[in-house]
Amino acid sequence: MNISEDKISGQIVDVIRQRIFSGSLLISYGKILDIVEEQVESSNFIIPGFVDAHVHIESSLLIPTEFARLAVCQGTVAAVSDPHEIANVMGIDGITFMIENGKKVPFKFFFGAPSCVPATEFETAGAIISASQIDELLGNPDMYYLAEMMNYPGVLHDDKQVLAKIRSAHKHNKVVDGHAPSLRGADAKKYFDAGISTDHECYTEEEGREKIELGMKVIIREGSAAKNFEALIPLLSKYPDHIMFCTDDAHPNYLVHGHINKLAARAIAAGCDIWHVLVAVSKNPIVHYGLSVGMLQKGDNADFCIVRDLKNFDCISTFVNGRKVFGNSIPMFDSIPQEPLNHFNSDVLGIEQLQIESTSNNIRVIVVEDGQLVTKHEITPAKILKGKVVSDPENDTLKLVVVNRYHNSQPAIAFVKGFGFKHGAIASSVAHDCHNVIAVGVNDEDLIKAINKVIEHKGGLALVGEGDSHFIPLPYGGLMTNTDGFRLAEDYDVLQNKSNNLGTHLHDPFMTLSFCALLVIPSLKLSDRGLFDGDKFEFVSVNA
Repeated sequence: MNISEDKISGQIVDVIRQRIFSGSLLISYGKILDIVEEQVESSNFIIPGFVDAHVHIESSLLIPTEFARLAVCQGTVAAVSDPHEIANVMGIDGITFMIENGKKVPFKFFFGAPSCVPATEFETAGAIISASQIDELLGNPDMYYLAEMMNYPGVLHDDKQVLAKIRSAHKHNKVVDGHAPSLRGADAKKYFDAGISTDHECYTEEEGREKIELGMKVIIREGSAAKNFEALIPLLSKYPDHIMFCTDDAHPNYLVHGHINKLAARAIAAGCDIWHVLVAVSKNPIVHYGLSVGMLQKGDNADFCIVRDLKNFDCISTFVNGRKVFGNSIPMFDSIPQEPLNHFNSDVLGIEQLQIESTSNNIRVIVVEDGQLVTKHEITPAKILKGKVVSDPENDTLKLVVVNRYHNSQPAIAFVKGFGFKHGAIASSVAHDCHNVIAVGVNDEDLIKAINKVIEHKGGLALVGEGDSHFIPLPYGGLMTNTDGFRLAEDYDVLQNKSNNLGTHLHDPFMTLSFCALLVIPSLKLSDRGLFDGDKFEFVSVNA
């Protein structure tokens, strides 16, 4: 490959005209000045850079500058990002932090205005963002869309604040992202007719097809927690202009092994047409969100990557606005120091606060499934000792605790199946979407140690048990760190391995744990205020 300051040669993949030809890009001041069709020696392919169509940067556990250093290694040049995690903790100050931090690196972050802070009225968040504040945010040129409208009951019941936020997006000519798991029929139509344009929460091909035929774009998600690729990828061949790819929530040890490029490779392996795949990972999100990202056309921003083949999409180098940002197997920009910010006011707990009285022989139990955010709801016999309901590891029924991190209050306690721990406990300050402290464990002694470790450090991921312990501090809102992403990925792998040693077979137990508090995903979850039935949208008793 012949690479000079302003000329890059290879096999150029023109997604717009659907042709591949030997040639060179002439680049000047970050733009593609000209494209010359000529014979060149290189057999490598120049393709538009990958775009993640929906991601919460905070779920990488990295601040934006460090996320970017991982993403460019996989050929990603842009991310459509919803900062509602930090917004639920820090409000507008958190959103501003993400925008300004992201501007410090050569990567294209396109942030949306979080529509649901908090996601529901049934939990305690660190901030509230009103409809009038949403309108102000959407007037900011750094805000590209109204982020996922998780309050689909509010849409269906014509909630005035919810509809006002949607109207603000339309007033500012910005699209509205959706979030409507399992919504079908007349309800799905009313949700779309409100002016919502996407959904990344489809779980079946039938659901995705129905929503596409209503006019929505379906974003196929494959991250560290929710994995819907296999179920939805058949839609790509039938509706190539209506499909995008995203990770939604991806931990650092996921990102170091691949990003959107690996989803593209899986789509090719599944028999998808190369042009359908490349449209889904570049053109569709660029056009839908109106992103200032180039598509290898004359006059475009020079945003592209070079890959060895159009099968595996292993990235050789990445360019953003004509600048080489990845090459020779390393990101070509440094980490940037950043002062932390936080909102954490909870004091350590006493072990007696983790006890729950028994008033019945049966209890309601949350049932988690690996690779899904949706949970099930079971009623099962309680294990009772001295009038208290306790964990029952022999039947995989473990105590689940959520602690309000914004002020002192009594913890909420429930029980969960599916984690499989035989020993110990894990705790985290990443608990979607309000990010209170959440923990699961086999016994109260290990639970209290893990919870208090997180509280003492005002955020992080903790594991204790079998005489072992491990902790990853998260000083930025209890959600993120500025640690080098590659080093964090290694540290997170250690945490995963230690979790496996405690008995779990979940792919990512910390990610699964973080969604046990997400009330807007059915069917049974736990907030800091109690056990919540997501189907009926009301609190229920643990004792059944």
